[in-house]
Amino acid sequence: MHLSTRDRLRLIAAAAASLAVPNTHAAPTEKYPRNLTKEDIDRWMTELSNWGRWGKDDQAGTVNLITNAKRKQAAALVKEGISVSMSLDADIAPKGYVAPPPPPPPEPGAAPGRGRGQMPRYTWEHVMRSTGQNMRAPSGYAVDTIMVNFHGNNTTHFDALSHFIFNGKIFNGFPASEITTWGAEKDDVMPFKDGLVTRGVLIDWPRFKNVPYMGDDEAIYAEDLADWEQKTKVKIESGDCVLLRTGRWQRVKDKGPLDLNRLAPGLYASAGRWLKDRDIALLGSDVVQDVRPSRVEGVNQPIHQMFLNAVGTPLFDNCDLDAAAEQAAKLKRSTFCMMVAPLRVPGATGSPFNPLALF
Repeated sequence: MHLSTRDRLRLIAAAAASLAVPNTHAAPTEKYPRNLTKEDIDRWMTELSNWGRWGKDDQAGTVNLITNAKRKQAAALVKEGISVSMSLDADIAPKGYVAPPPPPPPEPGAAPGRGRGQMPRYTWEHVMRSTGQNMRAPSGYAVDTIMVNFHGNNTTHFDALSHFIFNGKIFNGFPASEITTWGAEKDDVMPFKDGLVTRGVLIDWPRFKNVPYMGDDEAIYAEDLADWEQKTKVKIESGDCVLLRTGRWQRVKDKGPLDLNRLAPGLYASAGRWLKDRDIALLGSDVVQDVRPSRVEGVNQPIHQMFLNAVGTPLFDNCDLDAAAEQAAKLKRSTFCMMVAPLRVPGATGSPFNPLALF
């Protein structure tokens, strides 16, 4: 077969292309890739941004999507009148607990140890100021003080939009300097002081996959969420609160604590883009939403980063979704009326809270 010079050049170019090193960056035409880089996430911080969508002074973000009609839709889901808490009990020391003394300082030249990190670290403190055992009269009041360091992995809490600073900004472009020693003067919890009522959508992944719980670093991708929608016939809609159950608490019962700072099942970053495309209002889980490690080199928690800072979606961490999942399975439904009421603390970057599912 005789080939022209032009045809020979085309064959050489095709052969060279077949031997080329694969591109490790997300292809521009691939909407939900599995090979995201830090550069991709940086670009998405602009592409997915809701800054200015509801005005330059907006501090409520995607909660604006919870309209009066959405609240009425949610209220109509209450059929049986059953209320289920989706919060952990407060992480307080057990009765009779006495804190051990701190360890002695290390010897000079000794390798650094974990020190106090080895001791129990309770995030709540409950102190009785007046009890039934120390009253001066037979009638009076019992009085106590409650303190909490709620951000972290042990308390069910609400992340407000001031919780994540990216490149010196918080949601809607407010400068990070708005967060002072007094608190967050922009994007605090106060835009949500009247509470949030919307449709809750529970993605019970272990039940969907017929396993007791997800793997310790198992990721859920965009196509997994699409598969869940198709098979459950539940369409995630604008203004919804999406709750992902990984089975964390069953895993803890079976195997012991899971260090979420090192390993956690959860959403891969492109699944976050998929949810953003659905225009959800709220996102929560029994972990911290992000799969860890994130699988995006140089970005620790891309879901937290994108939703709190760019998209403007409050997040719910460390929920206990097991009882709600049991009720949902019993009733053969994945949706319910969701009620959320963070504490009214001006300047707070979040709040401990007790989310409720009403069936």
